[in-house]
Amino acid sequence: MQSVRRLPTLITSLSILISLCPLLSAANSGKSSLWGNKLEFKGPPCLWQLHPEVRVPALTELSVCILLRRTVSAEWTGFLYRSASTKKKELGLGGNSEQLKVWLFEKQYLIRQKLKANEWHSICLTWSAKKQKLKVYLNGTILKEEPLFTADPHQQLAQNGTLTLGVSHVVHPTGGVQPESGNDLLGEIGLFRMWGKEWSAEELSSLGCVEGDVVRWDVQQWKYDCPPLPDNNLHCNWSNYKIHMWTSITDLTNPENCSLSLQGITRNWLSRIFPNNISVQDIIVSSQRPTCHVNHQQNLAEKSNLTCVKCFHCEVHVSVDPAADVKTVQTDISALLSEKFSYNFLAIEAVHDSISVLPAGIFAQVTGPPPTLTTLLTTSERGLTRSAPLQPANVSTTGEPLDLTAVAVMPDQFFRVNLTLFIRGNPLRPKDTIEKWLKQQLEVNRTMIVVNLVIHEDFGRSMKEFSGLMTPYNKQKQYYCNFHVQEFRKNNVTDVEFLLYVALTSKYENVSFAIQSTNLSVNHIEPKNCLEEEVSSIYGQYIWPETFPQAITEMRCRKPDSNKAYRLCKLDIETDRTSWADPNMTNCDRLVTISDISNITVTPGNAAEVVDIIQDLVDVQLSNNSQLSSSELGSVVEKLGEVVDVSVLEPEVGGDIVNIMSNILLSETDVTPVADILLDLTDQIGNNMEFQGESANIKAPAIAFSMINADPDNFSGLTFGVSLSSTMNPEIFVNQSFVSQPHAEANATISLPSELTNFFPPGVRNTTRVQFQFYGTPDLFQDPYLTNETERNWTLNSHVVSASVNRSQVINLKERVVVTFTHLTPTNPENKVRCMFWDFQKYGDLGGWNSNGCETQNISSHQTSCLCDHLTHFAVLLDVTRSQLSETDMVVLTVISYIGCGVSSIFLGITLLTYLIFEKLRQDYPSKILINLSAALLGLSLLFLVDTWLSSFSNYGLCITTAAFLHYFLLASCTWMGLEAVHMYFALVKVFNTYVPSYLLKFCAVGWGIPLLIVSLVLAIDKDAYGSAVPELAGVALQSTKEFCWLQNKHFYYVTVVAFVLLVFLGNMTVFVVVLVQIKRMRANKPLANSRSAMQDFRAVVGLTVLLGLTWSMGFFSFGPGRVVMMYLFAICNSFQGFFIFLFHCLMKENVRKQWRAYLCCGRFRVNENSDWSRSVTADRRKKEGNLVNSDSLPSDNTSSIKSLTPNHNPRHIHTARWQE
Repeated sequence: MQSVRRLPTLITSLSILISLCPLLSAANSGKSSLWGNKLEFKGPPCLWQLHPEVRVPALTELSVCILLRRTVSAEWTGFLYRSASTKKKELGLGGNSEQLKVWLFEKQYLIRQKLKANEWHSICLTWSAKKQKLKVYLNGTILKEEPLFTADPHQQLAQNGTLTLGVSHVVHPTGGVQPESGNDLLGEIGLFRMWGKEWSAEELSSLGCVEGDVVRWDVQQWKYDCPPLPDNNLHCNWSNYKIHMWTSITDLTNPENCSLSLQGITRNWLSRIFPNNISVQDIIVSSQRPTCHVNHQQNLAEKSNLTCVKCFHCEVHVSVDPAADVKTVQTDISALLSEKFSYNFLAIEAVHDSISVLPAGIFAQVTGPPPTLTTLLTTSERGLTRSAPLQPANVSTTGEPLDLTAVAVMPDQFFRVNLTLFIRGNPLRPKDTIEKWLKQQLEVNRTMIVVNLVIHEDFGRSMKEFSGLMTPYNKQKQYYCNFHVQEFRKNNVTDVEFLLYVALTSKYENVSFAIQSTNLSVNHIEPKNCLEEEVSSIYGQYIWPETFPQAITEMRCRKPDSNKAYRLCKLDIETDRTSWADPNMTNCDRLVTISDISNITVTPGNAAEVVDIIQDLVDVQLSNNSQLSSSELGSVVEKLGEVVDVSVLEPEVGGDIVNIMSNILLSETDVTPVADILLDLTDQIGNNMEFQGESANIKAPAIAFSMINADPDNFSGLTFGVSLSSTMNPEIFVNQSFVSQPHAEANATISLPSELTNFFPPGVRNTTRVQFQFYGTPDLFQDPYLTNETERNWTLNSHVVSASVNRSQVINLKERVVVTFTHLTPTNPENKVRCMFWDFQKYGDLGGWNSNGCETQNISSHQTSCLCDHLTHFAVLLDVTRSQLSETDMVVLTVISYIGCGVSSIFLGITLLTYLIFEKLRQDYPSKILINLSAALLGLSLLFLVDTWLSSFSNYGLCITTAAFLHYFLLASCTWMGLEAVHMYFALVKVFNTYVPSYLLKFCAVGWGIPLLIVSLVLAIDKDAYGSAVPELAGVALQSTKEFCWLQNKHFYYVTVVAFVLLVFLGNMTVFVVVLVQIKRMRANKPLANSRSAMQDFRAVVGLTVLLGLTWSMGFFSFGPGRVVMMYLFAICNSFQGFFIFLFHCLMKENVRKQWRAYLCCGRFRVNENSDWSRSVTADRRKKEGNLVNSDSLPSDNTSSIKSLTPNHNPRHIHTARWQE
């Protein structure tokens, strides 16, 4: 310090001379830094590899972090590091759409984790030889911790290897890098760093923008052939930096100056050139040299006049407050250090090319603000500006404390700000954008902070043109903002209000959006302190002292006394008043357990305190265990019952009790033994609660209550509805009238008629209370006798909702209560649903579901409406007798259905091609009928295969079209099966004197026209009859739970599908029996036919069964004990029907095989075109007659097996050449 004080005396006769020191590090860090840039990989030839001059040391521990974004879901590589000696994979990261792949020491580790495309993901790998564990982190959360087993205790990462980003590579014998194709990253990399230390999970989360010490995010460490691209969304704000530089000091007059402290001179120099928001923390001087080698010519006379020249390397740690963008800090600091600094005759300068500014870890003596990563608004646009001295803050913009140990000496000033903001453009998260903009405008100098920010969007306002700075734009959105400003310096109120006005009325605009404020009001408020308060909890008794607004006070824990508890004096944004927030007891141990609450005596004075203790105990217990034991549950329920019995409940206490119940119900605790007690407890809560106004609502996860004080004179009904989000948070809708239609967003709605006034208790009529309850979990309503032979197999398929009137039993209503439920599982037309109520007296007061007094009205597959004549707890139950299948059966049946349809599609296509290509095979009617049947079945199979995929697009019109075509081809397939039967009847029963003009044309009109007519009628009557439904409607074979485009209306389903298929089946079965009888008679008259084998007869019968579609009848018998077996048979036989048709009516036909051999084979397998078979076909053509019953009308070898069953009883019509096989 003495040398620093002498510094002013050293500047009497110095002249400025700048010496440049040798280049030691990279170029100017502001220019070479990759912060704020990204690497874009669109495929070859983009290659980023570690520069050969950058040496990676042999590491016994390491950490690697990469920030990447995939734009295409394909195989990808993040980075790969190979050994220079063995050329093997030492370290790497890659993956595909389903999993991550990590390489370490030649071994690959697979992690089942999907990375969403077009989103940034931070992935970190850590390892150390000492712990022998590989840890993988995704976005700060650990994904895998893999123990490593190696025989080498001194294992280390190979040194001086080759590293590439975005692509895999191999190493040439010459040491060059050759990219590998096939698994390149198609996307972007925004950050890559490597450290020679294994960071813990906590250390990784605090790294923020810290630069790697092995591999840095600096362009000079990389060799590349595609340049980096700037990205304004990749900003990293950081406070702590480490500067490396060579510094030159020259003095022309006094040789004694050479003995002065270099640290002192450097600190004095930096304090003069840095702005106030950059503070120097530490300076380390090393590698001193007598002089620096200069790179430019100097005047010899000037060199001879130098009395002191020094060149030294220094490492400087600085803190930037507030945190600023890394790229901006690097550029600004480099520019400041590169400028020549002279003070009289003293000259100091940092060698320009030696300056390296790196974001560093938090220094031990520095307690700066935490890092912030932002993709919207940053301080980078403002740069590093000189500012007033900093004032510490203890609360962040979210209202949370930054420094829990800060102690306020005197209260700060507070201002309430209300303003309206217009955002033009489309920011990704508008509310986050607003918060960042406010922080940038008001917290730049840390003299004030924003707390208790509340933002509401105005959805109803249509934006119009505004005057002044507001620019009209069709994408403008309006937001109302309310917040407090906490000002630390206690400046003049008028001055602070003026500063706030100036900061908040300035317009902000960038390339993607603009922010403009209006209707700004700033009011100075003077909130009172939080008064001393004594609190008893499970952590002991604490007396919290009087505390300033938005300040945090601390107290020693009762156990252990070495830790501390904290509590915030919260300023409320709604009332501008202070109140104590809940204490933070995280570091304290509890002194009371659940078993101890039985010793607490509940009084009206301590009821709220007892509930708080129980809530804390339950929360702690469930955080450590998945459930409460039966004894713990009994103690909690008993004590809550005492609270409700001895005191009039305030809404806050009632809400706490409901939250306790919610936590228990959502845990794995078995509440069945105390279910009735809890239901009675909820009724008492609603009846005993005192509240201001006409109504009060209580909400907790999966539970919602509403209490309404009804006026009998003005009572016209009540409607209560609740919607439950995916996070189990309910939303309540109340209408002071009877509404029969359900609320559009509600999962359950109950409407009470005006007749309810007849059941209001006499006396003081204006105190009548109507209570509604909603339960999003069925745990309190477990009926053990639902599954039995008499009650069938019922399951709860809705949430539970109830209504009651204080001190009244509402029964036998003439005007029905309307209760509408949304199904938990969509129903099918064959499913039975029933409205029921919870009967507390059923099964000897055990409780159970009862349907008396309720009428069920099905609305759709997603909703059911109930009309009931009493009030209690209602729900919808689903009969799952027909749909109860194991998960294994469902998966197997689904797989069989899809495989069968796929195989059938292939072989039906082969069958069609065979008959269409070879003209000789389609000379008769049966073959032409077979072609039409195959075409219909092919359309049905293909549509079945793609139906689920088309349904996934959630396109209304596409789904209706798909369902209509699927319906059409199903009906067409059944119709052509029926026409096969009709043709067999004409051919074998009515053989003689039968002539039908335009025979095949009429068949086509029926086979394709009737299905078209039916589908057209359905579309004309109600096109919404088609839509997305559960796939079981498509046939009992498919048991997938995915959406399926098909008939939704059960009436259309039964009439146009079930009835139609049944009608065709009955006709085909009749024809099948008649044909078999006819064949038997014919064989009895022709003894020669008895020479046929039983196998031939069996083959012919099976062929007929497949052709007539008799296997579809199995769907009508899939019930009872053999249901599962029948479903498997149905799935196999019908999904493979196309394959069976190919087998029996194509592959096993001699004439088809001969055609294949004649035209598709070669060599000795080929059949001569002029064979006897060919000549017989030609002869048959010449004998063709106009009669129906001729060679073309009868089943032949190329189409049907009927010929093989029919004796050669009429040579006129059946040619012996075809009979021979």
